[in-house]
Amino acid sequence: MEYIENQKCEKVNFTENQFKIAEYESCKFVNCDFSRINFGNAIFADCEFNGCNLSSIGLRNTAFKNVKFIDCKLLGLHFENCNTFLLEMNFTNCNLNLSTFYKLKLKKSKFIDCSLHEVDFSETDLTASLFDNCDFRNAIFGNTILEKADFRTSFNYIIDPEKNRIKKALFSSVGLTGLLAKYDIVIQ
Repeated sequence: MEYIENQKCEKVNFTENQFKIAEYESCKFVNCDFSRINFGNAIFADCEFNGCNLSSIGLRNTAFKNVKFIDCKLLGLHFENCNTFLLEMNFTNCNLNLSTFYKLKLKKSKFIDCSLHEVDFSETDLTASLFDNCDFRNAIFGNTILEKADFRTSFNYIIDPEKNRIKKALFSSVGLTGLLAKYDIVIQ
């Protein structure tokens, strides 16, 4: 596999140009369009995607090791298909609607100013993760580990404390309705 290091790729439309499956280290991708491209078996270590469209990309055995996504569109991604060895991703101002993180270990991940509509976090380990100002409309939490996770500034989540591990997780008083939703009670 080809090794590519310290490269900056800017304003490339990979739907028209060939994307090279390679090992990328310390690379930066700015305002690129990767939509519907197959990332299968590619390795990204210490890389950053900024302002990119990665919607509907194939992620079979893709490695994301300390990768940052900033201002990116990541619609409908199946992150559970990624290579889990040293998996570490952080998201700032990203649209992750309709994506899945099923059964992944994402301890201490950061999701800042993200749209997480209908995202599936079932059986995901999100211990000590930060969710700062994130919208969880219709997101799915089932057997999810949320211990020490910070939801204080996030909203629209519905998390059943009986079906998820939430010990020492942080919530605002406004967000308590999302923890009590199954009881169909009125909180004023």
